Amino acid sequence: MSVERERKRVVVSGVGAITPHGTNADALWEHVRKGDVAIRKVDHLPMEGYMTEIGGEVKEQAPPEHDYDHPDDYREPIIDFALKASEEAVEQCGVHASGQIPPERWGVVVGTCNAGLLSAEKWYREKTAGENPDPRLLLLSTPQALAESIAGAFGAKGPVLSVNTACAASANAIGYASELIRDGQADAVLTGGAEALSGILYSGFNCLESLSPDPAAPYSRDRHGLSLGEGSGMMVLLREDLARELGAPILAEILGYSLSADGYHPTAPHPEGEGAGRAIKGALRAAGVDPNDVAYVNSHGTVSSTKSMIGHLLGAAGAVENIVTVRAVEQQVAPPTANYREPDPECDLDYVPNEPREMQIPIAVSNNFAFGGANASVVWARANGRTEAPPVPNLDRVVITGVATLTSAGTDPNEVLQAFTEKRQVTRAENGTWVGRTDFDPAEFMTPKERRRVDRLGLWSIIAARQALKDAGLEISQENRGRVGAIIGTGVGPMESMEAFSRPVFEEGPGAANPAIFPNTVYNAAGGQVAMQVGVVGVTSTVTAGHAAGAQSVSYAYDLLRCDHADAIVSLATDTLTDAVIQGYQDLGVLAKGEPGGPDAQGFALAEGSVGLVLERLSHAQARGAKPLAEVLGYAVTSDAEGVGRVDPEGHGIEAAMRSAIERAGLQPGDIGTIWANASGLEVVDEAERHAIERVFGDGANVVMPKLLFGEPMGMGGSLNAALAVQSWRSGDDARPALVNSLSFGGTNISIVLGPQ
Repeated sequence: MSVERERKRVVVSGVGAITPHGTNADALWEHVRKGDVAIRKVDHLPMEGYMTEIGGEVKEQAPPEHDYDHPDDYREPIIDFALKASEEAVEQCGVHASGQIPPERWGVVVGTCNAGLLSAEKWYREKTAGENPDPRLLLLSTPQALAESIAGAFGAKGPVLSVNTACAASANAIGYASELIRDGQADAVLTGGAEALSGILYSGFNCLESLSPDPAAPYSRDRHGLSLGEGSGMMVLLREDLARELGAPILAEILGYSLSADGYHPTAPHPEGEGAGRAIKGALRAAGVDPNDVAYVNSHGTVSSTKSMIGHLLGAAGAVENIVTVRAVEQQVAPPTANYREPDPECDLDYVPNEPREMQIPIAVSNNFAFGGANASVVWARANGRTEAPPVPNLDRVVITGVATLTSAGTDPNEVLQAFTEKRQVTRAENGTWVGRTDFDPAEFMTPKERRRVDRLGLWSIIAARQALKDAGLEISQENRGRVGAIIGTGVGPMESMEAFSRPVFEEGPGAANPAIFPNTVYNAAGGQVAMQVGVVGVTSTVTAGHAAGAQSVSYAYDLLRCDHADAIVSLATDTLTDAVIQGYQDLGVLAKGEPGGPDAQGFALAEGSVGLVLERLSHAQARGAKPLAEVLGYAVTSDAEGVGRVDPEGHGIEAAMRSAIERAGLQPGDIGTIWANASGLEVVDEAERHAIERVFGDGANVVMPKLLFGEPMGMGGSLNAALAVQSWRSGDDARPALVNSLSFGGTNISIVLGPQ
């Protein structure tokens, strides 16, 4: 049965930016407003061997006031960019996590395409050269490190999350953040994204022949490609009533957002813009806005391109372009498209060529469309410009109807459950390192044509999605494909493809870049492959909360379904092992030295695999006659706010997550039958969780720890525990609610309450 809720309004109260136009948001806006171009010769990278020597480079050095744990001789550029932009946004807002809003009600949601790629490159180059690189470089390399460094700097103890849908990532993050506030998970969220230029990026786009020798000229007939850029954009989103109560600035109101997949090609957009159109329509529907009311569109009516002036900031593009859109709405000026020289008959809209235009802009839309066919649209309104709030969505309960498991314990959910029930240790020692390999023949599930140019991250995600949909009895058709989505969680991402692409470039230079591999180096490539080969082209996102990514996938799918963004979503979690991944964990000193779970382990076994869960709106499952296997009753996300690679040893963050999840499920701790723990063998994290469980449940709680048998499957663990909980109910086990815990290395805690059906 659908339920109603009060629809909270969300506003932006502060913005910050560091871009090729300068070290603050005012400089960005003033230059963009005038049409100034900051795409120039790149100074800090060797540029030999590329089609171009130019890019949107951040020329002014402005280190942030806040610090984070890093090697003495190295700082990660994207973290520096994001902290600097965050400092400006928080200062303008004037509201702090330690003051008017409790830290537990502050969140962080960020998007990035390549995360700390430069940190990973430094570690890899030094390692292959026989040196001993600082292992902290690895901790700085992930998307979640960006979120957790911001949380640590500003003391945010609410939801701290990251998304990586390539060039749509930070637009996705902003929409995600707004919904966390509307749903009562947070009162304030620092959100946006960051990106840094690198030789790998230039080599990749160069081998695709996508780089323009001159500054990019969007929509102009003589355009020759894109210009890359770097920087960060961050904003503070607040509950509107709270902003007014605290006297915080209200720059604009965010009305709604939407996501979609093309399901067409790894790099090229759908030629008719079909997926992009669905994202725009979905955002307008969520916002309660008629298309005729939109006066301005910041593009990937009146349309202009910020990329013509600062380049394509990839994962940070959406954040910076949404800041420009907010300024356009605030000041009632449409910024121009620079470098527009000659009209193209195929591009016949009003692109505000070369000069700004003062005009009435009550409503504006910012669009970002990415590799893998991921699309995101965000709708903004002028501050105090609308009396009516966005419409209340048709809320519904969310159920699980299908399960798939590809793990070190087998590829059939019953087989995996049996291995757990029998307490079978399925990891093995390889050259002194305990690993859990997922061994099966993809040819049993996919044709040679389907497997062509798809790495294991993509292959396993496709197979898990198909198997989960089959288990759910949900067939994808032309009629329903736009209302069925896919959310993928991954802890380490496309390392197989990134290694295969980068190694020749490091050894031989840009000419060795392989255009067949480069599209698979983005985190959301697997999501794009799922959309293309499975046919699910509704909402799509790739979420990257480290070892909690699978749990983030489930919880994000729950949010989107509950609020009617889709009828069904395949929640996936996939990670694969490579030699470099194993070496990286060895360098971090977290791998087991003896049999996992034993007295001499002193760490965890490292595993790989993929899990698929089909989540549906209850009304949709009932309408098609499906039998729900379980229900998602509630969840919570918290942060220890200790910074990158650190957790609270007393477990206060995971305690808060468990208590909040149980409360949101309408239950008491005594109602929980089984706790599917995060414990994997890493003492500092396991002890924190154990202390928290004791405080919440007391002695005698039924705690199970599958990772001690199956290994630590990186981002997949939360999804695997959820799948095991569902399978246990299918087999007739304890028919009481279950709690699933998932923790990252940097203190992100996710607890999900599931109920049997």
